[in-house]
Amino acid sequence: MDVQRAIAHIHRHLQREDWPLRSRREALEMAARLLGEQSVRFTRIIASESSKTIIEAEREVRRCAETLRLSAAASEELAGETLGSEDSMAGAGKIGWYSRKPVGIVAAITPFNDPLNLVAHKLGPALIGGNGVVLKPSTRTPLTGLALVQLLLEAGVPSGRIAAIVSGPGVSEALVTDPRVDLISFTGGPQTAERIAAAAGAKKIISEPGGNNATIVFADADAEATAKAIVAAAFGVAGQNCLSVQRVYAHTSLFEEVLEHVTAGTRALRTGPKLDRGTDVGPLISEAEAWRVEEWVEEAKAAGATVHAGGTRRNAYYEPTVLTDVPSECRVIRDEVFGPVVSILPFIEVRDAVFAANNTEFDLQAGVFTQSIDLAMAVAEKLHVGAVMINETSDVRIDSMPFGGFNKSGVGREGVRHAVREMIEPKNTIINLGESKARWQVLGGRPERTA
Repeated sequence: MDVQRAIAHIHRHLQREDWPLRSRREALEMAARLLGEQSVRFTRIIASESSKTIIEAEREVRRCAETLRLSAAASEELAGETLGSEDSMAGAGKIGWYSRKPVGIVAAITPFNDPLNLVAHKLGPALIGGNGVVLKPSTRTPLTGLALVQLLLEAGVPSGRIAAIVSGPGVSEALVTDPRVDLISFTGGPQTAERIAAAAGAKKIISEPGGNNATIVFADADAEATAKAIVAAAFGVAGQNCLSVQRVYAHTSLFEEVLEHVTAGTRALRTGPKLDRGTDVGPLISEAEAWRVEEWVEEAKAAGATVHAGGTRRNAYYEPTVLTDVPSECRVIRDEVFGPVVSILPFIEVRDAVFAANNTEFDLQAGVFTQSIDLAMAVAEKLHVGAVMINETSDVRIDSMPFGGFNKSGVGREGVRHAVREMIEPKNTIINLGESKARWQVLGGRPERTA
């Protein structure tokens, strides 16, 4: 089977061939440069096979180059430290240190929505850490991941350190259950994350299964600027973004104004072909996904929700949709929509907004809009998420920051340096100096001279 052959190939290389840290850093630096030179090609591949518009694809290529550069710079994370043996009874007569070593073989399983940068967020840290890696890209966007693997090989990554398996029956299960795989790094849906964890057994896992992100708008916020940020964050990549704004809680004094501006901004968006530079929102990844989003919105409408913009489907396109009056038990509130739908709900008390924002199993990120730093800091402390954005929506990721959430939104943290730390382990080396000290005592504390 292809999976077993790929793993065996990497396993042999790890056992027999050294790849020094300097060479790893130089290969990733070269990859970042090559990606800049090939940016037009990569942009076309992304826009052709994913849901991203040409402009969104260009942005992803630039981010990927930065991710590769950050991965090269993360070589500093491989430095070890001396052990404090003198302050321990067990350390008497000993000196030691620990170095940082690769875990071994990393299985990288990636989704369709960011088919280049999310692959780089797994391959870059794995490679700089000295690991081998087997990539399983989404079957919906395989060409982008394969193109990045090809580029890494051109940049100097040994063929024995990286492999890609695209599709086939049982590929993912074979990959995560192979005993030679030491760590699984997964980004995708929560059901798949649970299946991987159950099948993998006692393996180290980094997973990011999505987010149901809230943004809270307080009474002193700038309604127009806030609404502009919400529209951009709710409908980018047709809402197929784990950081997209799904729920907005606006103070009653500002609710109508925020709703008016969000609705106007949403209606102004142009839905159309991905390669047209005038397009703001492209299609969903498949017509089946558009059907699913349509079903969830219809469920909300039947429960009493009001549609202020959008709410219609055409093949794989779903018009950017703004809802109000949505009951909390509806799936567009309860679960991750992963589509171009945002719900705006009013609140009066701060504690009610915080409770509503936290009332999800997918606590990834949140946004807070206010001019009060005291209120912002107090609310940020109470929000149970992996990141809180002040005067920004949830849709912000700095590629160097620790990335992940709480509850079912993930296990472990990505973000280049933090992913490197997940993919390496400390290894102690300790020297017993007992005999040397005894010899020094015999010699009166002076080293013996020899001719």
